[in-house]
Amino acid sequence: MSDRVREILSWYRSENPGIVTNLARILNHGRLGGTGKIVILPVDQGFEHGPARAFAPNPPAYDPLYHFQLAIETGCNAYAAPLGFLEAGAADYAWQIPLILKANNHDVLHEDTEPMPALTAGVKDALRLGCVAIGYTIYPGTAERRLLYEQLCDLIREAKDAGLAVVVWSYPRGGSISKQGETAIDVVTYAVQIAAQLGADMIKVKLPTEFIELDAARKVYEKYQVPVKTLVERVRHVVQSAFNGRRIVIFSGGAAKDDEDVFNDVRAIRDGGGFGSIIGRNSFQRPREDAIKFLAKIMAIYAGESS
Repeated sequence: MSDRVREILSWYRSENPGIVTNLARILNHGRLGGTGKIVILPVDQGFEHGPARAFAPNPPAYDPLYHFQLAIETGCNAYAAPLGFLEAGAADYAWQIPLILKANNHDVLHEDTEPMPALTAGVKDALRLGCVAIGYTIYPGTAERRLLYEQLCDLIREAKDAGLAVVVWSYPRGGSISKQGETAIDVVTYAVQIAAQLGADMIKVKLPTEFIELDAARKVYEKYQVPVKTLVERVRHVVQSAFNGRRIVIFSGGAAKDDEDVFNDVRAIRDGGGFGSIIGRNSFQRPREDAIKFLAKIMAIYAGESS
């Protein structure tokens, strides 16, 4: 085991050995194993956005086995998906790549400015499928955030008793937050802090912009001249907000964008001390060979083998 992985695992000494073992499985697996960097393939978009929006750009992706194979062939650290997709292939692939079960999901069939995802799976499902972790989305800022936090706390207790790591998607959203504010630097750092305080072992957030949403926060950023001008500085500030970097923070790939824009984001995450990326649509919505090359480039950047 590398010194970097040992250092990261040392931050989780209060967890039981099962959780530390499962975090180690993620950190030591795949192309980036041992580097302390992580690339995860998440495929919850079929539930979250609908099958055509998710998979029509690359029809082989309608097949749940396609995603297991893509994650394994490209050397991802882990593969994350809702219950149905994991059930479709876990018997053949669970021992080949660490799996993360997405335990709650949200659809877009009902317009909802105050999102409240449904709990769609649990710890027993994750254990049955051979998963190393369970994932859960919170929406800091939504009117239903209290219920989300309480539900997550119950899930975390059960998961940790079973030795499963917990990955929290922390996405600020709600009627009192502007669309621009969902990725504001003060809001994203608040979201990562909330997830860490709730007990997350790993936290997924969106890359933040320079925009500041909250007036009270703006006064503090200006008074103390918190550096957030560049994306590298903003990534560093997000990581700082996760217990001064003592919790693993990975960043969403977001909507489909030009390759070079993605690679520039990855360089900023690397240079800002981020732990890696969780990249779904930008991976599986392109032809398989293109996806393999695309993810290889990302991993090369994180490994320091490409500028």
